[in-house]
Amino acid sequence: METTLTPYATVDDVSSFTGQTYTQDEQDRITELCSTVSDRLRQYAYNVGKDLDVMIINNKVLPSVVKSVTVDVVVRALATPTNETPMTQYSQSALGYSVSGTYLVPGGGIFIKNTELKILGLKNQRYGVIEFYDKWHNSNLD
Repeated sequence: METTLTPYATVDDVSSFTGQTYTQDEQDRITELCSTVSDRLRQYAYNVGKDLDVMIINNKVLPSVVKSVTVDVVVRALATPTNETPMTQYSQSALGYSVSGTYLVPGGGIFIKNTELKILGLKNQRYGVIEFYDKWHNSNLD
């Protein structure tokens, strides 16, 4: 039994955010990306013990923030070339037979930044204390 969840953004949202019109092929790709990005956000929330859909219902501002993050991730994925290896830097040498490059997106075309997760409340700064001078370990010094 398969249930489909509503994506947080649509083709119209992406078009209105970017101010561009898209071909039918691009619209189909945007539809798939919106669905995938929305599911990734839901899964990330689940992994940290939260339900993003419930968070959206309980917060008046969060729906537009989630839509904005979804659109940002989709637009970033659209900007990634699909017909060649996406690299930000590329260099070649002749006689030394050297080639080097830095990949634009390590590990795939869809990535969600930590700052975007923080905006959604899905990633918080961790804090803790390590007691270096625990009295139980230094009991022979008493």
